[in-house]
Parts: sequence; structure tokens; C-alpha cells
Amino acid sequence: MYHIGFGLDDLGASPPSMALLSGDPERSRMIADNYLQDVRLLSENRGLHSYLGYLPNGCPILSATSGMGAPSLSIVVNELVQVGIRQIIRIGTCGSIQPYIPVGSIVISSAALCRQGAANDIAPVEYPASADPFLTVALVKAAQELNVEHYLGITASVDTFYEGQERTDSANPYLLRSHSGMIEEYQHLNILNYEMECGTLFKMAGVYRFAAAAVCGVVAQRTVEEKVILPEKDIAVKNAIATAIHSVFSS
Repeated sequence: MYHIGFGLDDLGASPPSMALLSGDPERSRMIADNYLQDVRLLSENRGLHSYLGYLPNGCPILSATSGMGAPSLSIVVNELVQVGIRQIIRIGTCGSIQPYIPVGSIVISSAALCRQGAANDIAPVEYPASADPFLTVALVKAAQELNVEHYLGITASVDTFYEGQERTDSANPYLLRSHSGMIEEYQHLNILNYEMECGTLFKMAGVYRFAAAAVCGVVAQRTVEEKVILPEKDIAVKNAIATAIHSVFSS
């Protein structure tokens, strides 16, 4: 595959049907190094690091990288489906917009409010961005069994980190009128968090006929401040990874 840098022939006699998809290549490497066995690097093409490994029960699985944002994810997911992937769990980070969801916890997305241009190239705006119910329930059960603080609900997926998430502490402190007050509006819609990928992932899953879910570590509490809380980021990410791995291994 042109972008991900590997093909079906590189996946062996028993190719994986499941991929754990991270935006950050370092997270993909960490999953491969710390949670999988007999790991083999497939590609580092374009920074989209991909690894083939095995769960303790011998099940093959990919740890792959989507890059930042929906356009990059849409390319990677399209090519992963071409090489036989039929289940994808996004393991990411997010900012909470509800005061009761703290940094360090995880959000499991049941669906997404999708404000993403890449998704509009794949399906109409009205097309639902819904997570696979079976993968989602498995994530919730895994979080419960691991005693990880978790929240299940709707995620806002947007294209930009700053303006699109109503951040003013940036190079551009001036928001479009349509973006000003958006967090408060979304709070009243019972949306839990902001992130930048799962809306497009969920729409692709519906159109391409694969199963998708998402679990994100909460690294910012947007009702308090705009910045990512770095000391607790590692905790949030480890909680998200552990939940995803446990959900796959248990199922």
C-alpha cells in the first residue's frame, strides 16, 4: 500500500483482522513493545509506524498509526481495510468538556457529532457516525474489570485543535462567531469530549462495512483551562491502552 508501506503479503499465513489505531507513532510503538508478543515492524513510511504482533492467546493484531486528524486517518483506514482489517479500535487522547469528567479518566465513544471535511467526502453530513455496539460494550466491560474510571457517550469530532475546539490561547485568538460559545452549546447536548478522528472513522466503518470503536484518555479539562495536563497525560494514555487491549483479549 502506497501510504502505510506494507501489503497483505507482509502479514503472513494468518493475517490479522483487528487493528489498534493510534494517532501518535510513539503510542503505536509503545503498544507493540509493552503489550504484544513476537512483534515485527511492518513499516515506518511517512511516520505511519505499523507493527504486527500477537496477543497472549496467539491472536494476531496490528498496532498502526493514523497520524493527526481525519484526512490522514481516512487514508490509513482505507488501506488497512484493503489488507484485510475488519475491526479497528482507535486509542487516542481527548479534552473533556463536562466538569464531571476528570483528566486521567477515559471516554468511550458511543457515537460522534462529526464536523469533519474528510467524512463529507465519504458519506453525507446526515449519515450517522456510530461506533460498533459490540466493540463498545467490550470496551466498557474491560474498563469495569480494570477499575478504570470511564465515561460512555457522544464525542465531538472536529478538524482542528485550536479554533475548532474553541481555543483562544493560540496564534489566532479570534474565533468565528459560529465557534464562540460552542463548548457551552455542546455541554447542553450532553457531548462529553473533543477529539479529531473518530467521527470520520465511524462513518467509514458504516460505508466500508467494518467494525469500529474508540477509547480516548482525557488529557485536558476544558471547563477549567485550555492546556493539556502533561503530568497526567501518561496515566490517561495507559488507561486507554490497557482498556483496549483487555477488551480484545477478553473477547
